[in-house]
Amino acid sequence: MAKNIYESLRESHELQRSLCRRLLRAKPESGRREEVLRELRIELAAHAAAEERFLYAPILMHDMGLNSSRHALSEHHDIDECVEELQKADYEGGSWLAKAKELSHQVHHHLREEETKFFQVSGKILTEAQKVGLAGRYEKDYQRMKGVFGAG
Repeated sequence: MAKNIYESLRESHELQRSLCRRLLRAKPESGRREEVLRELRIELAAHAAAEERFLYAPILMHDMGLNSSRHALSEHHDIDECVEELQKADYEGGSWLAKAKELSHQVHHHLREEETKFFQVSGKILTEAQKVGLAGRYEKDYQRMKGVFGAG
């Protein structure tokens, strides 16, 4: 049976959670911080771009989904800004870990809220056929965007 949009998104969510854990465990002297942050940055950016196009946009068109879509978009923006700050920080500096913890907190908060609130609201708006169709479109764009953000 084909996956629905929520199953597809949860796969990326689990990867994001794992990368956040790896980021916080990476030792400054190992050079892993930069490597894990790059992987997390690509994952977050590709996921957000595809999710905004193939879940948030359709939900934004319905009155019932307007507030939750706008809130989720705002959280994506906050996460992007935190990633940018972390990229500029000294990977061996003391403030780096505090910024990494802030990013991890923002990501975990967003995923939890999305899975417990946004998915429920959008699930009432979308038909089962739409949920399956959006999953395929999301997956294709997500993979494409991983290449786009990975090349940059």
